[in-house]
Amino acid sequence: MEPKRRLYVLMMSVHGLVRGSDLELGRDADTGGQVTYVVELARALSREAQVARVDLVTRLVHARNLDPVYSQPVEPIAPKAYIVRIGCGPRRYLKKERLWPYLDDFADQILQYLRRLGRVPDVIHGHYADAGYAGSELVGMLGVPLVFTGHSLGRVKQARLLAKGLTEELIESRYNMSRRIEAEETALNSAALVIASTRQEVEEQYADYDRYVPERMKVIPPGVDLSRFSPPQPGADPPPIAAEMDRFLREPRRPLILAMARPDERKNLEGLVRAFAENEELRATCNLAVVAGNRDDISTLEKGQRSVLGRLLYLFDLHDLYGQVAYPKHHRHDDVPDLYRLAASRRGVFVNPALTEPFGLTLIEAAASGLPVVATQDGGPRNIVAACRNGVLVDPLDTRSLGQAILAAVRDDEQWQRWSENGIKGAQENFSWTSHARRYLSEIRRITGEARRHRVDLTAQGNRLALIDRIVASNLDDVLDGDPEGLRTFLECMSRAPSNVAFCVATGRSLRSVTERLNELHIPRPQILITAAGTEIHYGPLLARDRIWERQIGYGWQPDAVREVLDHVDGIHAQDRAEQHRFKISYDVDSEQGPSLRSIVQLLRRAGLAVRVLHSRGVYLDVVPVRAGPGRAIRHLGFRWGIPPERMLVAGVSGVDERMLRGSTLGVVVANHSPELERLRGLPRVLFARGHHAFALVEGIDHYDFFGRIRIPEPEQEPEVEETVEGDPPQGGGTFALGAES
Repeated sequence: MEPKRRLYVLMMSVHGLVRGSDLELGRDADTGGQVTYVVELARALSREAQVARVDLVTRLVHARNLDPVYSQPVEPIAPKAYIVRIGCGPRRYLKKERLWPYLDDFADQILQYLRRLGRVPDVIHGHYADAGYAGSELVGMLGVPLVFTGHSLGRVKQARLLAKGLTEELIESRYNMSRRIEAEETALNSAALVIASTRQEVEEQYADYDRYVPERMKVIPPGVDLSRFSPPQPGADPPPIAAEMDRFLREPRRPLILAMARPDERKNLEGLVRAFAENEELRATCNLAVVAGNRDDISTLEKGQRSVLGRLLYLFDLHDLYGQVAYPKHHRHDDVPDLYRLAASRRGVFVNPALTEPFGLTLIEAAASGLPVVATQDGGPRNIVAACRNGVLVDPLDTRSLGQAILAAVRDDEQWQRWSENGIKGAQENFSWTSHARRYLSEIRRITGEARRHRVDLTAQGNRLALIDRIVASNLDDVLDGDPEGLRTFLECMSRAPSNVAFCVATGRSLRSVTERLNELHIPRPQILITAAGTEIHYGPLLARDRIWERQIGYGWQPDAVREVLDHVDGIHAQDRAEQHRFKISYDVDSEQGPSLRSIVQLLRRAGLAVRVLHSRGVYLDVVPVRAGPGRAIRHLGFRWGIPPERMLVAGVSGVDERMLRGSTLGVVVANHSPELERLRGLPRVLFARGHHAFALVEGIDHYDFFGRIRIPEPEQEPEVEETVEGDPPQGGGTFALGAES
């Protein structure tokens, strides 16, 4: 039997501070549990024999007040695992809400990294909306399956913020929420597999999305590095943190009720303090410890943290809890296992009273330490307590019941011992990284086997474009045509181009239509034609078809199902048969009576169709496979023939061209462009030309010195101190809208 091919897994986690050791969790709002998850998953996968390599790709950051490792392109973290850092916008550190304009370029740079590496990954796993979006772009070009993990979802956060009284306008300006939600829809549209932590996450969160497909969802709870967590040893000396805790307590040997969470309103630490304070028997027999992050001066913390800690101190004073509650200002990463063991040695319990809890990592840590739990009946705790049988679930808003549940847990010695033993065993069996990695790889084997025939083969390059190292690409309609003088000027310019420059026309027209129009305009046959809205690529005078591209984009394409959804919608009319194509279905949309683009996309997503919708001039609509489109076809050319995107000058006029113009390519927007391209204004590699039609191409060639050394504009560099660490000056969010290629 032929041995299985060893896997190359590429994971992406764009935001936050990612390094291989001493993770700076909590240093800012973007460096949290997701960072722990991706680093530990990379290590766990690398330990498996069936894995050849794991790359965890994140952004490269240069800042004086950050560890230099964040500017290191490659950081080995295990014998077969690496953190790979690639530029994504300015060199300085940006919070995640401001990364959206740079994600297309990020995806382009990953393609160039893979070309240098000489291997296409077997699977790409995008974490959170930003990496999910970038991942969807990559899999469209590489023909490999996408795995998506949202970690937290935009629709859920939006609903929570609205419930708190924030307006939609404020939410949008602060969080770019519409961009985030649309990116999540895009990732779900492209994903062959969605990995969630809990069943509740699938049924109550992902189910709110148009592209929710239950068959693609798989619940695999995250692993925990259980080597750090173990029960207390009889007769062992108290850990160093014990002295810090005991200085608050009159009777430190009492059972210790432990809560450990950042000072966030959702963690409901206030509810726990009320439950303890209002239960007289609990106060008389137990102590409470609230470990709420690290602080020197509360007044220097973020507003939300100041508010939570202020209310806790108020409650301690109101109920006169001095001597009964410990609330240390500092603890080290190494103190965390000792805190669990200290509470277990004193026959206490761990309490997670959060209002919402997507997973509940601390509950697994407590279980592995032999510490029974009382937890919120939400999300992850349901799965964890069901698997470990080591505690009880409660309504976090019912403080009376919460207090009674804690009291019952510490009062019943036989039950406490049973829960302690169950937790130790259950954590090892269900939540180790080894068990997580093996379940993960089982699913990856399934989807990679299904996708194998669609992937790009780096060894099948041929030499057709061996002498070409740059490409001028342009739409035909309203760029090359529309101004005869401009076209003559452009053709004269191209006649002086060096032999290493190829000319490409990218159009929504069929091959027959575009060749006829080129003849009418007396345009010499381009070396490359991208036709039918980015679903066909042709080379040379014989118009040889790129069969690799056609095999790649055929993944998941269901044209009859598309027609069944759209053919009978009022205001949408199928174009002539000559404009229909094997991988393209074209419509005219009545601008007054027809549905909006968003409504059309929702109809297709809710029908379970993985497609890309191209909309231009407000009236033309093309539906193509999710892996197709002019932007992806251009990048396929570059990847296949070894031409970096910064050696591709692309000119566009409408929304269909938007993805060609974004990212690392050198873009030119003609002066007679349609309004949807205005959202690209300000991007460093997009020139809004003064010239109309083909005059803009000549202007772009000169602007970028494209026939010479090539002048590549870079993002503006701003002061490095902004948005870097907690306490830095707050920054406003950037804006970014999804292109028409939804």
